Amino acid sequence: MSRRRPRLAPLALAIAVPLSLSAFAASADSAPAEADRDRATTLDHVVVQGAGDGYKAGSAVTATKTDTPIDETPQAITVVTRERMTDQGALNVQDALNYAAGVRSDAYGLDSRGDWTLIRGSSPQEYLDGLRSSFNYYTSSARTDPYLLERIEVLRGPSSMLFGQGSTAGVINLVSKRPQAQAQREIGVQVGSFDRRQLNADFTGPLTEDGTWLYRIVGVYRDSETQVDHVDDDRRLIAPSLTWRPSEDTSLTLQLRWQQDRTGSTSQFFGWSGLLASNPNGRVPSHRFIGNPGDHYDTDRTTAGWLFEHRLNENWTLRQAFRAARNKVDYASAYGDPFSGPSNPFVDAQQRVIRREGWFADTRVRMQNIDQHVEGRFDTGAVAHQMLAGVDAVRFKQDERQLFESAQDRGGTMPAIDIYAPVYLPHTPPAFGPAVKTRQRQVGLYLQDQMRIGEHWIVVAGLRHDRAKSGLAGAGDEKSSATTKRLGVMFHDWAGWSPYLSYSESFTPVAGTHALTGARYKPQRGEQIEAGLKFEPAGRDLSFTAATYELREENRLVPDPANPNVNVQAGKTTVGGFELELTGRLTSRFDLTAHYNYLDNDKQLEATPRHQAAVWGKQRFSIGGRDGFAAGLGLRYMSAFDSPPAPTTPSVTLADAMVSLDAGAWRWALNVNNLTDKRYFSICMGRGDCWFGARRNIGLSATYRF
Repeated sequence: MSRRRPRLAPLALAIAVPLSLSAFAASADSAPAEADRDRATTLDHVVVQGAGDGYKAGSAVTATKTDTPIDETPQAITVVTRERMTDQGALNVQDALNYAAGVRSDAYGLDSRGDWTLIRGSSPQEYLDGLRSSFNYYTSSARTDPYLLERIEVLRGPSSMLFGQGSTAGVINLVSKRPQAQAQREIGVQVGSFDRRQLNADFTGPLTEDGTWLYRIVGVYRDSETQVDHVDDDRRLIAPSLTWRPSEDTSLTLQLRWQQDRTGSTSQFFGWSGLLASNPNGRVPSHRFIGNPGDHYDTDRTTAGWLFEHRLNENWTLRQAFRAARNKVDYASAYGDPFSGPSNPFVDAQQRVIRREGWFADTRVRMQNIDQHVEGRFDTGAVAHQMLAGVDAVRFKQDERQLFESAQDRGGTMPAIDIYAPVYLPHTPPAFGPAVKTRQRQVGLYLQDQMRIGEHWIVVAGLRHDRAKSGLAGAGDEKSSATTKRLGVMFHDWAGWSPYLSYSESFTPVAGTHALTGARYKPQRGEQIEAGLKFEPAGRDLSFTAATYELREENRLVPDPANPNVNVQAGKTTVGGFELELTGRLTSRFDLTAHYNYLDNDKQLEATPRHQAAVWGKQRFSIGGRDGFAAGLGLRYMSAFDSPPAPTTPSVTLADAMVSLDAGAWRWALNVNNLTDKRYFSICMGRGDCWFGARRNIGLSATYRF
């Protein structure tokens, strides 16, 4: 298969699509769009005012750290609104991104330990309210529940100029629900597949008559199993927040979160045989568990912080965000070992008994994040400036006791297991050794100017300098620094057309060490050139985006082909592709989101599908003169791809569906993901293992608002 680099020319292929939309918009009987955009005046309320109803968001904060209209942002960004998450019945963040352009949401199929996504072929960094959620890999954090979120903003491509710690892939910024001035209360119940039972509640409103004090309390209580035997998905969560607004110029929001998850690992690390490759004993069922009794992945997370904003005068505003987090993960898992002999991982001639390994970890993490900046608006001649100057800092501490247990026939103590008729015997792993203590600190200074030149030209330029220090107990500190840049130019036309060209860089200090050698990881660096076209027809709640890009990076963490528990760093790599996205309201009763992604990946990197496409539509309708009914249907497609010497991961098309009824204070909904219950695989890797995709999941929910 050839590995030609895509050129900027494919963008021309995308122009035909908005041309038809332009003609459609011109024929529509609608009023011209208002010049004044409904922007929020405070950080606390930008989520609601900027988002509005429906699937199309008018503005986003992640791309510039200011409330900027998406069609005036010279970089690709996708916003998943609250309504879209609700309609699609998202059970986790990974589900919520199933229909997001440029994103491969099920990069590693079903995995109860974390939300694994890829953007443009690379793993993005996850942020919550503009502050990084975790360092290292999954054992340093906990999954964020989508019920906590007002929206998800996906910034595609390097973003270190603003965040300092975003990967080449970009940033997934989760925007939490905030206290609102208008009272809103809801209690919901969910039941569904795998004995899922969930109670969730969301209360917000004013505490005082003058609106000086506002509150919000969000809670989730869930008992659930998963599609894998003996693996639960239980959660206890409460997230209160309090806003103090002594004047129109000042706002302070205090945020707390306590979360306790009790689950295991749905990833059993089966080999190719019995999954994609033939086995004389037949297919291994997707519900098969080959771990040990008592295997678990238990997480306790507590966070506290604030969001502060003060308008100094008509032109200048000061903001600060802070969060401190403590996380504890207790992890014990026995799993298949197809890595040392991918073509034949069995210990018997009948191809039934597979070797197993064990991974055990007790991880304690403390993190502190702070970001403060000042925003100023002023003019110099014909140029209108929106200047941002800031400093952010992060401190990360991790104490981890870990143990790797190899298979019995390879000198270890982990017994093999029959994957077709498993017998679960008690097993006691060896004792932990001393904790490995790692530390990381980073401070960044950044300056950005969003310039409007005349009526149509927009220029976004930024510069940032970071200093980072990584420490390992018993060894000296490793220091690194970098200066990253960003430049974007856009021609914003009143008819709705906005072509742009941008350049951006990334610098990411990588915490942790190689699990076997103890060597510390080097910072990851990257750069991207992107050309795009955004189109929003006047008077229509509709947007179209086309983008083509080429990005290069070095030192990306990739799985070691010889050992699934170890990450190694790749050399210089190149990725290119293009993306098309259409989102909004086609008619007064029909909402749509659709995208197509093409990706040409470097051979050093993990194989990914070249083609992905998805479309979701929701139709509102009446029955017998009664309004409030809605039905949604979605299709997701992934092309086949190869990870030699593994068997080809086949292409797959999945369907999702929803029906709902809003009747007064009640909302009833039935969601079905993977409607036809396809057995599929997100990837079969060259190192020897295959990853099951999520089987059909049916959920019935009832929500009462008062």
